[in-house]
Amino acid sequence: MAHALEGLRVLDVTQVMAGPFCAMLLCDMGADVIKVEAPSGDSSRRMAGAIGSDSAAFNAVNRGKRSIVVDLKTQQGVAIVCGLAATADVFVENFRPGVMAKLGLGYDVLRGDNPKLIYASISGYGQTGPASQKGGFDLVAQGVSGLMSVTGEPGRPPTKVGVPVTDLGAGLFALCGILAALQHRERTGDGQFIDAALVDSGLALSVWEVTELFSRGDVPQPLGSAHRMSAPYQAIRCSDGFITLGAANDRLFERLTKLLGHPEWCMDSRFASDSERVANRTTLAAAIEAVTLEHSCAHWLRELDARDIPCGPINTYQDVIVDPQVNAREMVLETEHPTLGRILTLGTPIKMSETPLRPGRPAPLLGQHTDEVLREAGYNASEISEFRTAQVVR
Repeated sequence: MAHALEGLRVLDVTQVMAGPFCAMLLCDMGADVIKVEAPSGDSSRRMAGAIGSDSAAFNAVNRGKRSIVVDLKTQQGVAIVCGLAATADVFVENFRPGVMAKLGLGYDVLRGDNPKLIYASISGYGQTGPASQKGGFDLVAQGVSGLMSVTGEPGRPPTKVGVPVTDLGAGLFALCGILAALQHRERTGDGQFIDAALVDSGLALSVWEVTELFSRGDVPQPLGSAHRMSAPYQAIRCSDGFITLGAANDRLFERLTKLLGHPEWCMDSRFASDSERVANRTTLAAAIEAVTLEHSCAHWLRELDARDIPCGPINTYQDVIVDPQVNAREMVLETEHPTLGRILTLGTPIKMSETPLRPGRPAPLLGQHTDEVLREAGYNASEISEFRTAQVVR
């Protein structure tokens, strides 16, 4: 079957997480993604569990790409990438603002030879503003964007979100910009520059939190697993662990009170509407847990499901990868990697009927496709050999 971005070529001059994740999704959608790596390779190739220059961490955000090793500290190396960019559709980089321009690979230079080029830059703070020259790290961006101030339990030390949400969010927002830019180019023939930032990403995802501040003037505080705008909507303790419970409107709350044997709660002034339940969420949660502690998680999940009250287990990732629903959705795949052997990898959450994505391929070995890509770019065997001798490419 055809793939949505088949025929598009992407130059991926990124490393670690945000940029590679963005480019990988373009690859999953059918684009030919050429990952341009320094001689030492993407640093994630050497993360925990690495075998030589390959690791499961690198594979997780670089599947399906082609790897070419080019030394961008040499003029010839820069010239090679400029030549590749002249025929590319998309260029993705995630260095600090100004680094690409100093190398001679900035947007203003590359668009001179390729006005249709879509150039996406992902950085910690963006291309503008007083903090733009600072490095981009997910932990730091979570703190700066406010995410850490609302994560965790009240009264406890600051906690980051368990996944690198600003890294991944910036990659997703860059992807959205690239796809929109491709549509704009289809209409006008013009490329454009896309500026995505980790801090912007963290703030943009804080929709309920800033709404609380903007609408009521209250500085949002950490609530553990509870919701800012609805209650009960949080983790609830049972006799042998926790489950999630989402009785977040009057109809569902009424069902819950009947199940728990306390229909009078609907008439209680503390719980009569969602606003009152939110204001008294701690008292409400304690009242619910006084009942749920009498039975196991399995008991309450069964009873809640029978009444169509939103609920679920709190799975470990070991639980998740064997979950029948997860596997029915092909969210866990086996991949054969030439160095790492048979490994598990994530599937794609994007399901498309006519242009399905292709997430099951392994990441490339370091420099695996260098000669192949250079030949496609018009270099002959003698020129490639000279590049190798001069260590311009590897």
